[in-house]
Amino acid sequence: MTDPLPLEEGLVIPAADLSWTAARSGGPGGQNVNKVASKVVLRFDLVGNTTLGPGAKARLRTLAGSRLTETGEVVVTSQAGPDQRQNLEDARAKLRDLIVRALHPPKPRRPTRPTRASQTRRLDGKRRQGAKKQIRRQPPGDD
Repeated sequence: MTDPLPLEEGLVIPAADLSWTAARSGGPGGQNVNKVASKVVLRFDLVGNTTLGPGAKARLRTLAGSRLTETGEVVVTSQAGPDQRQNLEDARAKLRDLIVRALHPPKPRRPTRPTRASQTRRLDGKRRQGAKKQIRRQPPGDD
């Protein structure tokens, strides 16, 4: 079990929705890598969670991408640090950032219109290109 995960705006992910395991980390480190389980795999039960609303859950599913399992768990790993405690804090920070990003809906795109100057530039370019091709054409009657 792990501690509850505090988010912004007073929201807290309960400890019951979080679980973590330790595994052997990859990469360099000599003999120490083979005997110390410093990699942390943090799991967040998205399906069973009642703290997040349906909109935030849907956005989190999209943001999680390949980190979302078929059972509806978000899996975050960390093996950057040399010890388990540091990797657990790093994994919790990664999960916190992911959930906070899902809490805020994206701003709607405001459609823009091309300026008159950009339209004029585009049409001038088209005219120049057309004139260039016109010069390249064979004169009529040269067969």
